[in-house]
Amino acid sequence: MTAAYHIPVMLSESIEALAIDGKGIYVDVTFGGGGHSREILNKITTGNLVVFDKDKDAKSNLIDDKKVHFIPHDFRYIKKYLKYIGLYPVNGILADLGISSHQIDTDDRGFAHRMDGDLDMRMDVNSPLTAAFILNDYEENKLANVFFLYGELKNGRKISKTITAYRRTKNIETVNQLKSVLSNCCPKFEENKFFSKVFQALRIEVNQELEGLKDLLIFGTDSLAPGGRFAIITYHSLEDRIVKQFFNSGNLKNEIIKDAYGKPISTIFPKSKKPILPSQEEIETNPRSRSAKLRIGIKQ
Repeated sequence: MTAAYHIPVMLSESIEALAIDGKGIYVDVTFGGGGHSREILNKITTGNLVVFDKDKDAKSNLIDDKKVHFIPHDFRYIKKYLKYIGLYPVNGILADLGISSHQIDTDDRGFAHRMDGDLDMRMDVNSPLTAAFILNDYEENKLANVFFLYGELKNGRKISKTITAYRRTKNIETVNQLKSVLSNCCPKFEENKFFSKVFQALRIEVNQELEGLKDLLIFGTDSLAPGGRFAIITYHSLEDRIVKQFFNSGNLKNEIIKDAYGKPISTIFPKSKKPILPSQEEIETNPRSRSAKLRIGIKQ
């Protein structure tokens, strides 16, 4: 692994969050460049480390160690695969939900708005859904909802109308083409902020990220042994809200269920109400960490 692939965010904080027992079983569901996994492995003696990543490029960073088990599939199926390989339940799960620096900096993936390239955005290249398909085939209302809900763009309907008007004569296939089409929708002096939200919305829809996160929370919690820890790093309010509410209530409806004595009933509880944030020093060293929030859930 090279630092250019991805600099692990809140490395020491996330490893501390797992409270690693050298004999335990731990899971890094977002292997990427392997930065977090290597630190976990350093603390494991006779235990095991399971790593997930559906991005084929992550395979180049694999760790040659018999204690490491690589699963090249979506982490939303965590329970199924842990049972399949016979490493269930586990003592800790780590998820770093941000896209890697490698994905952002590879122009033919279409993740970043500052470089031209095909509008792909698939983390799993075997998935049939691309950003170009969404832009050219989604009907106007559905497209507007993507930008409004996942990009939190108040002018989502105007964006959708602009795209559907343009595509009547020509498909939108590249990053620069999309930026040109939406130039009149972009607030003055806010180009980076605007297109970051546009691309976030498309990426979330392409990869079904929020639905995948919900599955991870449910099946990941099922996969934890009592006392096991769930450490999740999020990068925007949509993800953080889901994680916060799940750890607080133990369900996706954010409903606090109580027993006859008024005591909350849940299989998981937050270690702290407030998230852990990156230090100022880390933000200066790695600006992509500035929006990160780490939350910890403990299995009962």
